[in-house]
Amino acid sequence: MYESKIKDSFVDDLFRAILALETEEDCYRFFEDICTIKEIQSISQRLAVAKLLKEKKTYTEIEKQTGASTATISRVNRCLIYGADGYQRILKRLEE
Repeated sequence: MYESKIKDSFVDDLFRAILALETEEDCYRFFEDICTIKEIQSISQRLAVAKLLKEKKTYTEIEKQTGASTATISRVNRCLIYGADGYQRILKRLEE
């Protein structure tokens, strides 16, 4: 069983809310209300970086394609290798 470092009742409520979203439009509406545009862009950039790392692209290629800093690319790479497998699980599902 996975033990999260961030688990609490507020995070539980947030994740239940996300799981209740039914359409892409629901996602846009909810995330535009709950996050800043920059936060949404940063999160989506990290996912793009993870996809490219999984495709074995170089840091230079990823930096050019996404505009992500090498620090961000490195952080995402660490998560892919040592993290909670969140990126791995979702990237696999997106491939299917």
